[in-house]
Amino acid sequence: MAATPNTTTGIEARMPTLFIPHGAGPCFFMDWNPADAWDRTRDFLEGVAATLPERPKAIVLVSGHWLGSAFSVTSNPRPSLIYDYNGFPAHTYELRYPAPGEPQLASRIVELLNQNHMPATENANRGLDHGVFIPLKLMFPDADIPVVQLSLRQDMDPAVHLQAGKALAPLRDEGVLIIGSGMSFHNMRGYGDPQFGPISDQFDHWLADAVSAAPARREQALTDWAQAPGARLSHPPRAEEHLLPLMVAAGAAGAGRGERIFSDRVMEVTLSAFRFTDG
Repeated sequence: MAATPNTTTGIEARMPTLFIPHGAGPCFFMDWNPADAWDRTRDFLEGVAATLPERPKAIVLVSGHWLGSAFSVTSNPRPSLIYDYNGFPAHTYELRYPAPGEPQLASRIVELLNQNHMPATENANRGLDHGVFIPLKLMFPDADIPVVQLSLRQDMDPAVHLQAGKALAPLRDEGVLIIGSGMSFHNMRGYGDPQFGPISDQFDHWLADAVSAAPARREQALTDWAQAPGARLSHPPRAEEHLLPLMVAAGAAGAGRGERIFSDRVMEVTLSAFRFTDG
């Protein structure tokens, strides 16, 4: 289907926003047991670029692996990689993703957040953690699209992260792809335990319903996500950092519609991805 021209900005269409599962450490680049555990997630991530209305001019990615007292944005034109996983094969600490940074975009993000009364700063020293470079190696393997990472706020207030997404929504009209990278289920005790399967299903069903709701209802539901069935067994208290990137993606959606676009059973639990579009 051809994209709809956007006569205001000159690009073909507004970029969608996404929430994706980034997997477990460097899982896509090593042997796993069972061997096909991450195959469907890999296939999904490798297919994302083909679903976009055009090639992104830049990517803003929010990972569940960077939290700070205030929002912060990577601003190094050549960001390093942070191998923030432990106990994996030696070759996974040699993975490369030499995507450039985009200091001007970092400044624009800080400006948008500050204008909306959310203090934010640039960080020229921070590299890209595995919640960024692992999925992007599959989604955009040429590493030729500028990437800027936005932190979460360590208070993990869902309403604040929804508002942060709203502040960044204008970037979608500038060819920027906003991605939340986390996990729809993230309870380390639950992975591999069949007892958590029904719990993850229950929460995933609620999450899909919340994401697909009308914008006002969606925002309220996501703000109150901790009251959902199975919520705190899917994301334990003070450990919901892997869900919070979804709030930024949903906030940036504005009045757009949301839908679950991928789901799989991995390590005995359900993991899903979501997309927000204006069409």
